Order: sequence, then structure tokens, then C-alpha cells
Amino acid sequence: MKPEPRQDKPRRLTDMMYKTLFNEVPFNIAVIDRDFNIIEANNSFERHFGQWRGKKCYAVYKKLHRPCDDCPSTRVFETGKVVVADAIGIDKLGRQTHYVGHLIPLAHEPEKGCDYVMEMTRTVTGTQSWQQEYQILFDRVPCYITVIDRDYRIVRANEAFRDNFGDVLNRYCYEVYKRRKSRCPSCPATKTFRDGKVHRSNKIGTGRSGQDIHYSVSTSPLARDGGQVGHVIEISTDITAVKKLEHDILEAERLGAVGQTVAGLAHSIKNILMGLEGGKYIVSLGLKKGDSEMINEGWEMLDRNFTKTTSLVKDFLSFSKGRLPVLIMVKPADLVDEIVDLYRDVAAQSGIELKALITGRIKKAPLDPDGIHTCLTNLVSNAIDACQMGEQKGTEVTVGVREKGDKLIFEVSDNGAGIDYEIKKKIFTTFFTTKGGEGTGLGLLTTRKIVQEHGGRIIVDSTAGRGARFRMEFPRKRLITLHDENTRIRNNDNKA
Repeated sequence: MKPEPRQDKPRRLTDMMYKTLFNEVPFNIAVIDRDFNIIEANNSFERHFGQWRGKKCYAVYKKLHRPCDDCPSTRVFETGKVVVADAIGIDKLGRQTHYVGHLIPLAHEPEKGCDYVMEMTRTVTGTQSWQQEYQILFDRVPCYITVIDRDYRIVRANEAFRDNFGDVLNRYCYEVYKRRKSRCPSCPATKTFRDGKVHRSNKIGTGRSGQDIHYSVSTSPLARDGGQVGHVIEISTDITAVKKLEHDILEAERLGAVGQTVAGLAHSIKNILMGLEGGKYIVSLGLKKGDSEMINEGWEMLDRNFTKTTSLVKDFLSFSKGRLPVLIMVKPADLVDEIVDLYRDVAAQSGIELKALITGRIKKAPLDPDGIHTCLTNLVSNAIDACQMGEQKGTEVTVGVREKGDKLIFEVSDNGAGIDYEIKKKIFTTFFTTKGGEGTGLGLLTTRKIVQEHGGRIIVDSTAGRGARFRMEFPRKRLITLHDENTRIRNNDNKA
């Protein structure tokens, strides 16, 4: 047997590689002539579409008896150029199948035209189904979903978002969400574009009908392999109903406090009226008897109770005013320093040391400075009175502010007389005062009202003879929400 010529080995190797590649590639290949006869096909094609030998391509692909109306192979034969097309066919089991094909011209002499077309197709039936399911999920999920590019234009939006915000595609997100002409401050999408991380925030937008929409938004990057973030997906949940409920709860708390106060008011007025009646009786009796001392005594009772009535009415009118606090960004430490400067000399005259305790770096917060000033004034004034009533030496009052987690905390503490258990139960519920005729009992009630209007709470920790600590806690998230609501109301008032 003669050895194989060396020049034939590369050709045989090439033929073997071609045959193996042709049959084993993971997509369907068929070669057709100008009469649409399939003259060659690989194993994948036969497994998917069945027996092909001696058949027309349209009979195998679509089970038709004539060429397709818009045949992509015809375009390849006419132009000699590659064509990419997708189509619906029938597989060998009679099932509808969706496939994408790349059609390539084959020619012995390209200048004389195309002799054959090689059709390489890949079935995407499952992919199309997944895309349809994804689109349904994207559109019907009960939250807002948008995809924005680096110019902050909305390139995709789901059904819920379109229903609430209108025609949004290719519009700027800040224009759609907020009716703004420039990017929003503290934009979570900007942060995601910058660092590629997930960011969350609570915002207020404007719906297509002009209604306010409160939403909690989460922004996530759409990027591959840690590269530059090209798009951001924003998923927002409508929390308008929750915010309304929070507002209603705050209002209910305020009205509840007013209701408790009214009950106390009736009791206090009854006591004052009894004092007025007593003074009137003594004056009348003194007039009958011509007793000037008795007249003076009765008049003093009338004057004292009249003054108390005037003070009570003024304090109650101030207390009962229902309003949102006017929140502005302030430095909490500055409010503490102002109160200490205001009362330091008054405290020193009674031998009491008044000092500030500012723990750590306190960030700015949205607060009503006049309201917080009133709260601290009431608490410091009470603390000084408590120290004067006590018998301890070296008495002191401390006004402090600190951060704890998400909470901003003001504290006023003293080492004075303290508050026993029974008194502690009454101080926030009625017109209770330990100052006799000198107080109306509204100071702490007013303080609690202001704290509640800020979305916070006030807590007292005290034992008789061991001083007291009053703590006002303000969750920053609720302060920010109230601040946003304040801003929106002021903007609406200005527009009106």
C-alpha cells in the first residue's frame, strides 16, 4: 500500500474538521439552492425539523406547499448580502417554533452572483416565552418601575408608573416625578451612577392629575462585570396611604392631648370659680359690716383668682393652637447653647449651676426652633424650681443633646427634689402643677404637644429626692417627612 501523499493530509484534515463542525455546532444549518431545495443540512437541523432530503425549505420549515411571502433567502439571492431575520415555523412534532436565522450567500464566482444560501438558525421559543413572562411581570408588578440612562431620561417604565405619571418615555425622570426643570437634590439615582451601589430614599412626587404621591424608592445599577453604570433601575412603592395614616395618628395624638387638657381645664376653672365666689362673698360681707380689712381680704382673693384665670386662658389658647411646626434646618447644639446662656444667670442667683452637654458631632436637623426653644425653656424652668425646692447642696441643671441611631435626643436633667410616682403619672395628663397658685399646669402639656407635632415623644425618669431627667426623642425620618410636607404646603400656598 502506497503512503498517502503529504500534500493530501492538510486537505483531509480540513474536510474532517469541516464535517465535524458542520454537524456538531449547537444550532441548525441548512444549504439551499435557487429553487429552494435543501441540498445539505446538519444533524441539529434534522433533529429539530425532521427529514429534509429531497424537500423544499418552505416545506420543511413551515410545512407549506409554496415559497414564503417574504422569503429572506430570496433577498440574499437578489443582493448577495447577509440577511438576519426571525420567523415562526413548525418543528418535526408539529409544534410552533420561533427561530432567528443568519442567511449567508455562497458563490463559486461571487462576481456572477449567489449560487446557494447557507441558513444558520437558532431556536428562541423558550427565550421569547421568558421575555413575554418578564414583560408581564414588569408591567403588572404592584409598584412603580423605571429604567433611566445617564442623562436621567426614562427609557422604560411599567404599567403602574405610566398609569400614575402619564406618557413618560424619553422624558427626564425629575420632570416626570417632580415637575422640576433640573435634577433633584440628594437624588438616589445619582448616587447609584456614582458608586454602583443600591440606594434608598423617601420622596414626594406629583401624579398626572397634580396629586401628591409619597413613594419609597430604591435605585439599583444595571451594569455588567463591575463596569460603568449605564442605566439605573428605580423601584418605587406608593406609600401615600401610609403617610396619610401617620399624619392622622399625629393629629389624633394632638387632639387626644387637647381632649385630656380640656378635662383638666374644667376642673381648674371650677377651682378658680370657687375662689372667685369666696372672694365675692367676703367683699359683700365686708361692705355690709363696713369692715375695710374684710373688704381688702376679699378683694385680694378676687384679684388673685382673676389673674390666675387670665393666665390660664392665655396659656390654653397657646396650647390649643393646632398647626404644623415650621421646620427649618438648624444646628441642635445652637438651641442648647441659647437656652443655657439665657438661664445661666437666673440659675446662678439661686446657687444652681446650669451647663450644656453636647455629645459628639450633632448633624443639622429640620426643627421648629421657636417650638424647641419653648420646650427647653419649660423644662429648664421646672428643673430650676425643682432644685430650689430640694435641700441638696451643689445642685445643677444640665441641658444636653445627642444622637442615638436614627434619633435626635434633647435632655434636661437636674439633681433637685425629684418627682414621686403618683405625681409622675399626672404631669402629662392634666393641668397639674407643684407651684400652687404660681403655675397653670400647662408647661409640660405644651411641651408634649410640641414634641408630638414634631413626630417625637417625651419621657421622664425621676425618683423623689434624686432629681429628674426629661428626654425628648425625635426620629430623624419623621422630621424629614414633616419638613418635606412643610415645604410642599408652603410651595402650594405661594402658587395660590
